[in-house]
Amino acid sequence: MGVFTYADESTSVIPPPRLFKALVLEADTLIPKIAPQAVKSAEIVEGDGGVGTIKKISFGEGSHYSYVKHRIDGLDKDNFVYSYTLVEGDALSDKVEKISYEIKLVASADGGSIIKNTSKYHSIGDVDIKEEDVKAGKERASGLFKVVEKYLLGNPDAYN
Repeated sequence: MGVFTYADESTSVIPPPRLFKALVLEADTLIPKIAPQAVKSAEIVEGDGGVGTIKKISFGEGSHYSYVKHRIDGLDKDNFVYSYTLVEGDALSDKVEKISYEIKLVASADGGSIIKNTSKYHSIGDVDIKEEDVKAGKERASGLFKVVEKYLLGNPDAYN
């Protein structure tokens, strides 16, 4: 088994506490509401919402996938760090055993956020995973992030 690590950094005008609340803590209700074509529903299958919880995300009609399950590995509300592992679903191929993600929000000098994302793709056997293989997924995630950011900009009292 090999591990391919992909790191990415982006910025937002939304401050870390508000962005973390919308993007992580309240995402299960917010994203299906504002982007139902991408995410139909999110539900806790096992656990209480904290570390160790298993969530099932069902994708919308336009998605290439039907669902994924992920396990929450870390949730640091004070430092705005969230980590989880994709453990089941049709987004995992015959090349990938699991995908681990970490999202960290850091305050930027202009009052917004620096979003640091790290993804670790754990391959099955000696399969090589290349950066091009993960770009489509990253582009979908980036598009969803922009939808959340746009919602927060248009609703300044939400998630404060």
